[in-house]
Amino acid sequence: MKLSILIPAYNEAKTIHLILNKVRDVTLEGNLTKEIIIVNDCSTDDTPQAIEEYKAANPTLDIQLFNQSINQGKGAAIHKAIELATGDYLIVQDADLEYDPNEYNNLLEPILSGFADVVYGSRFMGGNPHRILFFWHSIGNKFLTFLSNMFTNLNLTDMETCYKLMDAKIAKSLELKEKRFGFEPELTAKLSRIPKIRIYEVGISYYGRTYEEGKKIGWKDGFRAIYCILKYNL
Repeated sequence: MKLSILIPAYNEAKTIHLILNKVRDVTLEGNLTKEIIIVNDCSTDDTPQAIEEYKAANPTLDIQLFNQSINQGKGAAIHKAIELATGDYLIVQDADLEYDPNEYNNLLEPILSGFADVVYGSRFMGGNPHRILFFWHSIGNKFLTFLSNMFTNLNLTDMETCYKLMDAKIAKSLELKEKRFGFEPELTAKLSRIPKIRIYEVGISYYGRTYEEGKKIGWKDGFRAIYCILKYNL
């Protein structure tokens, strides 16, 4: 049994080795092995060189690197990573340090116990650490989740979370189209329409970044998310 860890990366040369160290050091429950699939979204810094150097320094770690020929967005990078994944389950891992790979096992538990097909990691539930940052950003996230729930009839607390762990067969069966940050509402809408799908949520920690530290999502992406919620649910 294998977990595919999908990492879309854009201009993360300074931190990519730090997140890869965390992924490397996680011991997965259920004797799962790991494969790491990194899709470099045509970075303008030294991200691909940093990854190649890391691969050379960690030859026993199963890392695949795919370089997009043009910048297409996070969603497009995840599409390619899903296509390349060979694991039984997969999870999306941002290349920054906002999410903690040590919590993979928390998300795996409902799946390995036979209860869930998909598990969302919620930043808005549980007692784990959460960095205090932007008020309006959190309000925006909660509004988008509320709007999504209205159409999907799910009761998620964090639709926009990066951490979505699922059976790889389910992910590969979806015809995903959104190339940028519309990926999250599109994925949620399409998952909600799968008959008898079992979706769970677990609380996770969140070590958010400021825009000066490299955060990339902005208010325009929020409007795109609203459009995608309407488009893929109606």
